[in-house]
Amino acid sequence: MPSSVLLEVPALADFNKAWAELTDWVSRLDREIKSQRVIVGDLDDINDMIIKQKAILQDLEQRRPQLDELITAAQNLKNKTSNQEARTIVTDRIEKIQSQWDEVHGHLQNRRQQLHEMLKDSTQWLEAKQEAEQVLEQAKTKLESWKEISYTVEALKKQNTELKQFSKEIRQWQINVDVANDMALKLLRDYSADDTRKVELMTDNINATWAAITKRVCEREAALESALRMLQQFYLDLEKFLAWLTEAETTANVLQDATHKEKILEDAKTVRELMKQWQELQAEIDAHTDIFHNLDENGQKILRSLEGSEDAALLQRRLDNMNLRWSELRKKSLNIRSHLEASTDQWKRLHLSLQELLAWLQLKEDELKQQAPIGGDLPTVQKQNDIHRTFKRELKTKEPVIKSALETVRILAEQPAEGLEKLYPEPRELSPEERAHNVTKLLQRQGDEVRTEWDKLNLQSADWQKKIDDALERLQGLQEAMDELDLKLRQAEVFKGSWQPVGDLLIDSLQDHLEKVKVYRAEIVPLKEKVHQLNELAHQFTPSDIQLSQYNLSCVEDLNTRWKVLQVAIDERIRQLHEAHRDFGPTSQHFLTTSVQGPWERAISPNKVPYYINHETQTTCWDHPKMTELYQSLADLNNVRFSAYRTAMKLRRLQKALCLDLLSLSAACDALDQHNLKQNDQPMDILQIINCLTTIYDRLEQEHNNLVNVPLCVDMCLNWLLNVYDTGRTGRIRVLSFKTGVVSLCKAHLEDKYRYLFKQVASSTGFCDQRRLGLLLHDSIQIPRQLGEVASFGGSNIEPSVRSCFQFANNKPEIEAALFLDWMRLEPQSMVWLPVLHRVAAAETAKHQAKCNICKECPIIGFRYRSLKHFNYDICQSCFFSGRVAKGHKMHYPMVEYCTPTTSGEDVRDFAKVLKNKFRTKRYFAKHPRMGYLPVQTVLEGDNMETPASSPQLSHDDTHSRIEHYASRLAEMENTNGSYLNDSISPNESIDDEHLLIQHYCQSLNQESPLSQPRSPAQILISLESEERGELERILADLEEENRNLQAEYDRLKQQHDHKGLSPLPSPPEMMPVSPQSPRDAELIAEAKLLRQHKGRLEARMQILEDHNKQLESQLHRLRQLLEQPQADAKVNGTTLSSPSTSLQRSDSSQPMLLRVVGSQTSETMGEDELLSPPQDTSTGLEEVMEQLNNSFPSSRGHDVGSLFHMAGDLGRAMETLVTVMTDDKALE
Repeated sequence: MPSSVLLEVPALADFNKAWAELTDWVSRLDREIKSQRVIVGDLDDINDMIIKQKAILQDLEQRRPQLDELITAAQNLKNKTSNQEARTIVTDRIEKIQSQWDEVHGHLQNRRQQLHEMLKDSTQWLEAKQEAEQVLEQAKTKLESWKEISYTVEALKKQNTELKQFSKEIRQWQINVDVANDMALKLLRDYSADDTRKVELMTDNINATWAAITKRVCEREAALESALRMLQQFYLDLEKFLAWLTEAETTANVLQDATHKEKILEDAKTVRELMKQWQELQAEIDAHTDIFHNLDENGQKILRSLEGSEDAALLQRRLDNMNLRWSELRKKSLNIRSHLEASTDQWKRLHLSLQELLAWLQLKEDELKQQAPIGGDLPTVQKQNDIHRTFKRELKTKEPVIKSALETVRILAEQPAEGLEKLYPEPRELSPEERAHNVTKLLQRQGDEVRTEWDKLNLQSADWQKKIDDALERLQGLQEAMDELDLKLRQAEVFKGSWQPVGDLLIDSLQDHLEKVKVYRAEIVPLKEKVHQLNELAHQFTPSDIQLSQYNLSCVEDLNTRWKVLQVAIDERIRQLHEAHRDFGPTSQHFLTTSVQGPWERAISPNKVPYYINHETQTTCWDHPKMTELYQSLADLNNVRFSAYRTAMKLRRLQKALCLDLLSLSAACDALDQHNLKQNDQPMDILQIINCLTTIYDRLEQEHNNLVNVPLCVDMCLNWLLNVYDTGRTGRIRVLSFKTGVVSLCKAHLEDKYRYLFKQVASSTGFCDQRRLGLLLHDSIQIPRQLGEVASFGGSNIEPSVRSCFQFANNKPEIEAALFLDWMRLEPQSMVWLPVLHRVAAAETAKHQAKCNICKECPIIGFRYRSLKHFNYDICQSCFFSGRVAKGHKMHYPMVEYCTPTTSGEDVRDFAKVLKNKFRTKRYFAKHPRMGYLPVQTVLEGDNMETPASSPQLSHDDTHSRIEHYASRLAEMENTNGSYLNDSISPNESIDDEHLLIQHYCQSLNQESPLSQPRSPAQILISLESEERGELERILADLEEENRNLQAEYDRLKQQHDHKGLSPLPSPPEMMPVSPQSPRDAELIAEAKLLRQHKGRLEARMQILEDHNKQLESQLHRLRQLLEQPQADAKVNGTTLSSPSTSLQRSDSSQPMLLRVVGSQTSETMGEDELLSPPQDTSTGLEEVMEQLNNSFPSSRGHDVGSLFHMAGDLGRAMETLVTVMTDDKALE
């Protein structure tokens, strides 16, 4: 937008800011709506999304007033300005935001309607899927109940009837599957923009199962038809085969009779005719061999079906008869051949036959060896089994031939035939008998070889069959294990495939998804045992036994890989969900990242403590940028003169920044109870603190939507609690500390807070001992301590406050709530800041119809202070807090404070008091000061009570403790208004200077602003070189020498005093009454009085000097320790662990003289030191001392070693000058 338009229409800048914020919010909302995806078919996920859409729509409606206000503001702008360009810009932007608003609203409405339709369709699909799964389960049960096919007519008809009925049911169930598929297709088509993987996977699974079922039904139907045809054909074929067998037996008998006729073999022509007939018979036998084997095999199947029935016995007899007749027929055929061949050349034929048999046996042996080794997978072994079955059938077919040949050898060997000498010519010297004997031996040897080889081949065949059977059994078990594991893994992978990317999941659903994955991991644990069993089965197949095929090995390896991948995927999914839940879930700190804006970034240390990175300056700090700004703004309140009011006003500003002024005590208690924070001694970690604070601020946001920014408030409150109770950033504070901090700043009646806090430390009987009360007061005093105001409230030692409370209760061992409330009503010094905070809050909106006599403000807003010495004299809070007075009115005059408008009764009462005070003298008011709180003596009174160890402190906290102790002593001296004060310097000015000294000293010790964190002394000392370290040691030696000189100066002054006074004088209470004596005696007495007064002042100043010396010695001792044992400060991302807290603010020149509330909101006071007039004169020497001290402790600490040297030297010179100023001027008197 042109700057000229902005200059001409200033209100346009506010409009642009509001418009930009609302536009950004609507754009983010639109992107969020478009990015939200649901799992189609998951009713829980859809319902969750509907709820979220409803919440988003409600949020949009709640923001509607902002849009209306923006439109109204735009209309007002257009009415007020005549700049046409500005009017056009406003109109365009309003039209744009309205269009964008309507578009987002339309998207929400459409998406909500779509989700409702998706919910309806998904419900219908799930119902249809459930029905389809039920019919699938019924079909599977039916398939498993099927028995093997029976080869009887009745059984086959029954099984066929059952199959037809089942097929009819299948056709009916097909409708259910089709309905489920149609619903799934509708979901996939209508909601393709969402996640439809679940629907796709389940639909594919149903269809695959249904296809397998229908395939099994078809195969069963074909098998039944084949069995029925075989059964019908079997008996016909059997009768036909038996008829042929009868004819063949007749032919064989005729041939056998013909071959056994006498001298038939001598007729060659007849032998040829018979041989031809035999060949025809043998051809028919060979042609019917397969028919015989088929009949025998089918007959065995029918026998198994008819087992135990009469038909089975009848069929068995017929089959046995058929086998017997078949065997006899083959034997007859072989005998006929042998007899026909028993001619003159029968020996030659027998010899050739034996050689053929030996060759055949050798061939079969080689063939059997070629079948080895056993295959490595089930199909291969099944094929080997089929091959060997054929092989055994060939052996069985050859068996009669071999036996016939062996029988012929035996017969011929017993009856030597003629012509052997022609067959095997021998040397001439051998006789025919010898030659016949040799030929016989040769044939017998060949016969023995045939018998041996035959028996050997049968044994090898049987052994090979045994190996095949064993391999089939083992491979069948392996295959079943692989199939089962594969099915389980596929189901698991289907579930894994339904996982959405973690980045697409809704934050609120992370825990549910995590639980589902964990439950599923537990469900697949049995798969581990199945994988182990599979591997055991696979390892049983050794290379020497059975070598698994590459296919089986690949399958086993693939199953193992899939199992490992599944485990890794589940573990990785759980890890991702854990990380997402940790980083983005309800217990994470992710939502707090929006609490800072660029260039700042919120980061988290390993112990979950947040810190903040400024990318522009490349620095880090513990404090939130807004908290840093808040602390800096608190410096504006340092001009408030009275420390109690200064502290209360700082806390009030902090309370508003943290939005705790909106938190009721009941809401705080509900949040604490919701998180079960009942054990007050238990520590809370960062996540517990964040969760509880989130609950608190979420409720506040619902009640005050436009006032509470939840991430910012949670982060700021966490930052403040850690600054108060965990300055070491350990990441833990106690439950009691958390409750004390939150309840102290919440919105509630003062006594309700007192009761609640007392209840937290009281026992079950309602009583509290000193230790428990000390715990409460310790945590309470940390609140002003963090603001640097603890010295004005008695210091951080709570033992005197505890003793004061129990003295109020007559030193009872335990006190009850009523006594505690009575004591708190007196507003003890350590807790006075809390009631003042309540009065400050009550006075914020008070309007008094009176005029300030100093600044003339009318009406007076806030506190009103009415004089009880002068009529119609009022002071506003600004003038009162700054110490301004009008002419004729002194600060020590009595005044009354009002935080609400006065009533007529209060006006009359004050008039009476003013009238009474008119007759009182100034000396009366000086002698009767009244405090507005219960003072607690804190200087050197007892040891520290056993207080709980607060969060670990930093390395220089012991120094801070000494400073607090010193400040407490100064505050005590201020309260008692001791006689050590210089007469020429007013108490206020003197204490102002002391507190200023403490302020600069504390700043020099803890000058770590949130924006720049200087290096610690230990880090500086590490970087020193040896010569620089030696120089520092020489400086320390010089400081020690100066300290000894100061001590000698002190001794010299003391001796001078003793020399003037001659002898120690008794204290005033011990002095004798003064009797009338000579003028000389009177002069001596007067001089003695002056000396005693001077002695008191010197002793008081020497006490201050000793305190300074002790602090200096502690500093020197600490620096020496750092020199001897340097160690670097612990770091977090390049920054020191020391909390960059604000420097201690100026503890005011006086203790707060609070006003006692009388009646409703009125109170009286007589300020002791706060109401005194300002100082008239100051010592020039003391001003120089303060200037040197200011220079000694600069406001910003440098990083160079020289600054450390100069600071040490300036410290010594400043102390020396302080002694000179405080002693020499009076010593000379």
